[in-house]
Amino acid sequence: MTESIYIDTSIVGYLTARTNNNLILMANMEITREWWEKRCSNFNIYISEVVLDEAAQGDAEIAAKRLEIISNFPLLELNDAVEYLASQFLSKSNLPGKAANDALHIALATVYGLDYLLTWNCKHIANAQIQKKLSQISVESGYTLPTICTPYELMGD
Repeated sequence: MTESIYIDTSIVGYLTARTNNNLILMANMEITREWWEKRCSNFNIYISEVVLDEAAQGDAEIAAKRLEIISNFPLLELNDAVEYLASQFLSKSNLPGKAANDALHIALATVYGLDYLLTWNCKHIANAQIQKKLSQISVESGYTLPTICTPYELMGD
């Protein structure tokens, strides 16, 4: 059975980012591109309206590239269960209020029972301390938090 992944906007952002002098950023861009070329086809990939909205922001030319890359992925719909779980994440965890979209990304992947949430957002999403609390909240709400990781962690053999 093919595993499922929700990709947040940071993944497509790294695929379309311009080169710069930040070595960590450049390494993450390269890892993302390598994952996309070699591993992406091994998974069922999902996005949401939140990803589309975020991907459409910023530089028009790069936004168009981001939207083109994700244009054929199925959309997970926002619904009451997703919005409720996101609100629980914001009120009961150490996610700040400004991370409302991050809470939605996590809630979408959780409510829809996906295997992974792929992200480069290590401040609010791929953060071990936050994940511990999000996992507790998910279980209390009857869900299992997906494995939240970066492309580096899903490179395979």
